[in-house]
Amino acid sequence: MIPRSRVTGRALAYQVFYRLPVPLRRRLVRLAVPKYIVGAVTLVWDAEAEGAGRLLLLRQPPGYSWTLPAGLLQRGEAPVVGAARELYEESGIRLSPDRLRPAVPNAVVHAKGWVDVVFEVEVPASTTELVVDGAEVFEAAWYPLDDLPRLSRATAALLGRYGIGPQAEQFPPAAQPGA
Repeated sequence: MIPRSRVTGRALAYQVFYRLPVPLRRRLVRLAVPKYIVGAVTLVWDAEAEGAGRLLLLRQPPGYSWTLPAGLLQRGEAPVVGAARELYEESGIRLSPDRLRPAVPNAVVHAKGWVDVVFEVEVPASTTELVVDGAEVFEAAWYPLDDLPRLSRATAALLGRYGIGPQAEQFPPAAQPGA
């Protein structure tokens, strides 16, 4: 049971808070709640691959490891729009955002204060031209899931949440929709 003095103190705090102007309330909430950086990631699957499948990976500076097409959202940008934009900017693959479907889980919250909103799409690798700028991305290539190159820590951890790569056993299987 909560002590009566604590209940009345809390109730009084809420009464004061809700009498404040909305802009001031928003500012107070922003000061009090955790802040997250939000990014969008796309798992691009080769629609023609057999067996375990193939995934599009990028080698970005400094070039020691491979990553997924991803980037930070712009202010007010919908995650699916950001994912499609980043996919085009980093690999040259231009797709309508409505072609991307939410991965399961769709959002991955990282301990370091960022959230990745993850999407999936299949494209035929044989007819999909990969274009990289040589500055933000050095190389783009398709890799079979059973022969992945050296992945960045963040990429290995994210793929592990989907049962892929060297960290797959560290995470419980994702709950399937309707389960």
